Amino acid sequence: MNFEHTEDRRMLADSLNRFVSEQYAIEARNRLAYGAEGHSPQLYGQFAELGAIGALFPEEVGGFGGKGFDISVIFECLGRGLVAEPLLGALVVGQALVQALVQAGSDAQQQQLEGIIAGTTLAALAHDEPGSHYELNNVSTTAKRDGDGWVIEGAKGVVAFGEKADLLLVSARTSGRQFDAQGISLFLVPGDAPGIARRGYNRLEGGRAAELRFDQVRVGADALLSGEGLGHGVLERIAGYGVLALAAEAVGAMDVAKDQTLEYLRTRKQFGVAIGTFQALQHRMADLLLEVEQARSAVINAAAAIDEDDVLAREKALAAAKVSIGRIGTLVAEESIQMHGGIGMTWELPLAHYAKRLVMIDHQFGDEDHHLARYIALNQQR
Repeated sequence: MNFEHTEDRRMLADSLNRFVSEQYAIEARNRLAYGAEGHSPQLYGQFAELGAIGALFPEEVGGFGGKGFDISVIFECLGRGLVAEPLLGALVVGQALVQALVQAGSDAQQQQLEGIIAGTTLAALAHDEPGSHYELNNVSTTAKRDGDGWVIEGAKGVVAFGEKADLLLVSARTSGRQFDAQGISLFLVPGDAPGIARRGYNRLEGGRAAELRFDQVRVGADALLSGEGLGHGVLERIAGYGVLALAAEAVGAMDVAKDQTLEYLRTRKQFGVAIGTFQALQHRMADLLLEVEQARSAVINAAAAIDEDDVLAREKALAAAKVSIGRIGTLVAEESIQMHGGIGMTWELPLAHYAKRLVMIDHQFGDEDHHLARYIALNQQR
């Protein structure tokens, strides 16, 4: 396997890293991420102009990338700057549209994807429900036929930027029981559709999320994506993209936390010498460096596997990456703060925000325990 990125990917990474360092310094980032908006629409548009969104999608639908390594490069850069912009929603909703367009999409769906790529349409996945625990097949929200259209009833929880989204990708059950994989359908719903109640709030690590309530929300027949009852397969596919993106973001954040900790060990002095000369801390730091490289290897493996036709190998690689990221991300957060001492917990030190983000990444698209159980189950299939 060739581990070197293409020239285009290296150039995009350089441009993104430069833009993030200049426009997304930690003080500016915190003002945006913890503010009422949770992000900057202006900066989000600039990310689109730089190609950060277009690189997430293949050329045949208007992007200029879409491979696993394109996605990992973009999100690793975002992780280095703790970027709170809603690119993850753009990725997963956009990839659902890509799946539909490859099958037999409409002009309206193509236009919606173009809006996502241009940064003019804010998209959000509304799948998780109150009381659910990462299971893709756990859907109690319903969609019933109403003439030529559908009526959606139910609730969705922790929808990233759900109160601001122009376009919601909503999972709803059109047949079967709550935990059946069959009978789940996906609908593209305008964020301001009548009957949607949205309660927004700030997330612990920055950004915004919302609880959504669908009360007799009517949508047309063209809102159905990828066919009635066929949503579970699409959800599984786009969740894989979400896992890869989060894992790559975590590696970017780990690199910064590691570098900041190394610098602190070199400069902080006790008994007249830098604490980095103490053997106990050297051993802990060496272990941490090895763990970060292990996480990077897991992301590389997942990025290579996500484009493969072997579904079992793909899903195993993604589950393994999320398990590694969950464990190592928590370890990096804990060790970095402990080696900094009490100052590591302060708001003013960037490390505290990186630690929070690393811990919270574990809880998106399935935590370490969920994916470990999933990996074991996948291994038993062969």
